Amino acid sequence: MDCLFCKIINGEIPSAKVYEDEFVYSFKDISPIAPVHYLIVPKQHICCANAIDETNSAVVAKIFEAAAKIAKAEGIESYRIINNCGDDAGQTVKHLHFHMLAGVKMGWGAESLGKTE
Repeated sequence: MDCLFCKIINGEIPSAKVYEDEFVYSFKDISPIAPVHYLIVPKQHICCANAIDETNSAVVAKIFEAAAKIAKAEGIESYRIINNCGDDAGQTVKHLHFHMLAGVKMGWGAESLGKTE
């Protein structure tokens, strides 16, 4: 499989690891839009949120369990979790992943993070 995130999870491509357990891998985004911008990725390859079903939905719980552990370990009290599903939503890597954003007071929309692109 030629998946960027699978290669990162397998150590074929280097990353700035933040957290890892049996089900989840988290690393710093290479193009952060907030002072804290981590990607939280299931180790199981699932292309997107539309592919979540009864056979793999437990991975979403593992993602949010990992998010809470990361926040506690990093001293993050307030954060936003974002998932993009599909091209029009901005999903550029076809492997289910969640963005954890923190370190700045956020409003609604990209402008609140200083990005207007």
